[in-house]
Order: sequence, then structure tokens, then C-alpha cells
Amino acid sequence: MIGQRFTEYIPEKNPEQSTFDNLLNVFLQLMVITAGDVAEALSWLTNLDRQYNISNAEYGIGDFIEDLKAKGYITDDNQKGEFKLTAKSEQTIRKSALEEIFGKLRKSGKGDHHTRHSGRGDEISSDFREFQFGDSPEQIELTESLKNAQINHGFGDFMLTEGDLEVREREFKTQTSTVLMIDISHSMILYGEDRITPAKKVAMALAEMITKKYPKDTLDIIVFGNDAWQIEIKDLPYLNVGPYHTNTVAGLELAMDLLRRRKNKNKQIFMITDGKPTCLKEGIKYYKNSFGLDPKILNKTLNLAAQCRRINIPITTFMIASDPYLQQFVREFTEVNSGNAYYSSLQGLGHLIFEDYKKNRRKNL
Repeated sequence: MIGQRFTEYIPEKNPEQSTFDNLLNVFLQLMVITAGDVAEALSWLTNLDRQYNISNAEYGIGDFIEDLKAKGYITDDNQKGEFKLTAKSEQTIRKSALEEIFGKLRKSGKGDHHTRHSGRGDEISSDFREFQFGDSPEQIELTESLKNAQINHGFGDFMLTEGDLEVREREFKTQTSTVLMIDISHSMILYGEDRITPAKKVAMALAEMITKKYPKDTLDIIVFGNDAWQIEIKDLPYLNVGPYHTNTVAGLELAMDLLRRRKNKNKQIFMITDGKPTCLKEGIKYYKNSFGLDPKILNKTLNLAAQCRRINIPITTFMIASDPYLQQFVREFTEVNSGNAYYSSLQGLGHLIFEDYKKNRRKNL
């Protein structure tokens, strides 16, 4: 019999971490799922502890809550006395998302970094690759090269060959302005599948990476449902789906407006969505059709894709749905814009976005 066997989910414990750290990892995951509702997350954590004993007799959930307050992760210093996240927690959640997603990315191969430019770049990277003809001597990493020589030829008669040499990768200083569009229409939690939580994690991880590794780059984040609006990076854990249709037009218009204000040459839009455009705003009224690709809505959306192409703003669409008619729309949208499109599972979303972002930094768009 072909099928899948499901077992109970038991949160993992890291034996090298303290009970507080293990509970904190679970708590931060729950904070993303509950859109920043501390009370709900602690309630879920208590239920998980009751079922799977993730705390112990010496250190219970009550102790964990007191430590969260003492270490500055939550506070009840407000008029209602409710538990709220602190800025420290928000940053920790972003860092955790970066480690979770970036730590799983697999390198595509040494030296597989495409660029239109010849010669070496200006910006030192953390990546190594094999020595290639044309690399300058100062790029050679001596420690890595000697280690390779010892591994490849042994310790007896020392030998260092061209095949042992490794160089540190360099990138061109290409400042990039990115707008990340996140669909928060109702379909992002429809049919029992939580699509908004992975989208938030990817956005937080991308924001943390840009802030730490590419501080000269810019990242603007917008959400779109019936309307579109900009949010701050610190707002991401609290992001929630609403009873909205999908106004892709409003999202694209806002993204283009934000990128027009950026002075650097490299500009791009990343759009995470799971559905077709179903809404337009005409004056103060909304024109909606949730049953199919309405030509009125579709044409407006495609016109904006063409406008982005004319001003050199490629749109990369990450479609986290597999419906054939949705894929047909994405193909047409991508062809009009000359951008890229990926049909991703939720598990592969982070890998695709990170690789595409790094690839686009190495060229003039």
C-alpha cells in the first residue's frame, strides 16, 4: 500500500541548551504563528508542555515566564497589564528566522556565481571557491589552501598544487533596492494550510540578512489585500491574514512608487502570493471578482507588469500554489515583465528567495 504514515509532532530538545533556551526556541516559533499574541503563545506552550513535557520538575513554564520578563523578552508595563513583546524579542525572532532558513540553504557549487562583469569584484564574500585561471595571488586563502594540500597529499612530502588552492569569493558593489510584497488575502490560510507563517519567516530572515550583510541595500516591505500598505520590519511578527481579496494592482503601484524614490540603479520586486488578482479599487469603491481571472482586473495587472519592465524593475513571483490556471496567469505576467517566476512549496520558499536575491546583487538589473 502506497501512502504516508503520520506520527505525533514532538518538539525537539537540544541537549546542549538549557531548559530556558529550548523553551525559548518553541516560544519564538509560536509568536510568529500567533501574530505576536504573547498570551496565546504562552497558552499553546503550556498545552505542549502538558503533552510532551518540554519543561522539567526543576524548571516549569511559570519559571520560564518570569525569566522572559527578567531577561527583557516580554513586558507587562502598559495600561492594561498585558504581556507584550519587546524590541529584543522582535530582533531575536528575525535572527532565529535567518538561522532557520539560511542554515538550510545548500550551496549550488564552488564558483557558481554568474555575473556580466569580468575581473574580480570589490566586496569580500564569506564564500570560498577553487582557484581559477586569472585569479590574482592576493585572493588566495593560504590557510584553506594548506589544509587542502595536507588532506590531498598527506603530511610526509609536502606538496601544494593548483588543485589545492582556494580563493575567497568577491562580489561587485551593487547596491540593490528591493520591495517585498506579501499577500495577506484570506486564501493564505484557506483549506487548513498556513501559508502566511512561512512568508513572514522568509521576510524576517531576508530583512535580517540585508541589515547585517548588505547594510547599503534597502528593503521595503508591503502587504496587499483589498488595499496595499507599507509595514516596518519590526511589524512582521504581528502580521496577520485578513478577510481580504487580492488587489495585486495596489501592491504593484505602491512598490513602484517606493522604488522611484531610490537613487541606485538596481531595483527589483519580490512578490509572495498564492492566488490570482481578484480586486481593484476604483475611487472609493472596490471592484471584486473572486471566481476567476476577470479580464478587467487581469489587464490592469499586466499593464503594470509592462510598466515595470519599461523602467527596468524586474518582478520575481513566488507562487505558493500549484493550480494550473494560476500557473498560466503567472507565466503570462512574467513574460510581460521579463521577470522570473517560481512555483514553490512552502518548504522551498526561503531557498529560492535567498538565492535569487544574492544572484541579482551580482549584476546590473
